[in-house]
Amino acid sequence: MDPFQEPTPFSPAARAWQPRPKFQDRIWLHVLLFVLAVGTTTLAGVDHYLAFRADFLPIATPFRAGLLWYGLYYSATILGILGCHELGHYCACRYYRVDASLPFFLPVPTPLTGTLGAFIRIRDPIPTKRMLFDIGIAGPIAGFVVAVPALFIGLSMSHVARLPANFSGYELGEPLLFKLASRLIWGTVPDGYSLNMHPIAFGAWFGLLATALNLVPAGQLDGGHISYTVLGRRSVYLTLAMVASAIVLSYFSASWIVWTVLMVLMLTAFGSRHPPTIDEEVPLDRTRLILAVVALAMFVLCFTPAPISPFDLIGR
Repeated sequence: MDPFQEPTPFSPAARAWQPRPKFQDRIWLHVLLFVLAVGTTTLAGVDHYLAFRADFLPIATPFRAGLLWYGLYYSATILGILGCHELGHYCACRYYRVDASLPFFLPVPTPLTGTLGAFIRIRDPIPTKRMLFDIGIAGPIAGFVVAVPALFIGLSMSHVARLPANFSGYELGEPLLFKLASRLIWGTVPDGYSLNMHPIAFGAWFGLLATALNLVPAGQLDGGHISYTVLGRRSVYLTLAMVASAIVLSYFSASWIVWTVLMVLMLTAFGSRHPPTIDEEVPLDRTRLILAVVALAMFVLCFTPAPISPFDLIGR
């Protein structure tokens, strides 16, 4: 072929240089993972429903297939929050024509959560700070908008119950927003009693925790994208401070160990500095700076220093 001849649409050179179509996904894989996540979270939801009905006593009701319906209380709540979070990122990517996958859900057959969350894969570099900011913040806002009404609905369906004299188990750390909503609905819980959470409330609690973890201003997390667009290269100091803080929190609460290891692995793989955009020195506009403050407020409202801690009433 003449090197100066323009390739035809059917020539090997043209086929080799054709851009890959955007937003092409293996739909079957996303559907399969979602269906599996519905299954694992529904089974976890059954456990939460039986615990809710038992009022902190040992669960005596045997598992029956008819109970799966009640497992959807938790399943629909947590998958709704996680799904809207990831769809927020995905829709922002579609708006800016940044190639991204549909959400991948992570089903895990554990009794507490039934899932490790969800994520999307962004397959294009994000060229500008405004695009990076909008894509990064769209997920937490979308998930938070679903989590807040789910929290109030779930807490209104919960009830206060007396703790057994020999009760031992686990205590869930309450984010500030959870405490405010609980106080508004139930007031002050007397000593010897505790709020027995409906499965919807537990799903909302987990959704708040997931929102806070994603908003940690470090590395490739949503909070890391937001902090980079606001602080530029100086965000590396915030990233290192967050990793150090997570290590300290792991000393006081073992529930932080896994997240700390994941953060360290992320920094090892991608480095502590955020990949630069072409307009790194251009400041964000006022509206986006206000939204950055909103993201910080969401992080404060959803964060808890000890998500899960052993609880022993006898020792108290």
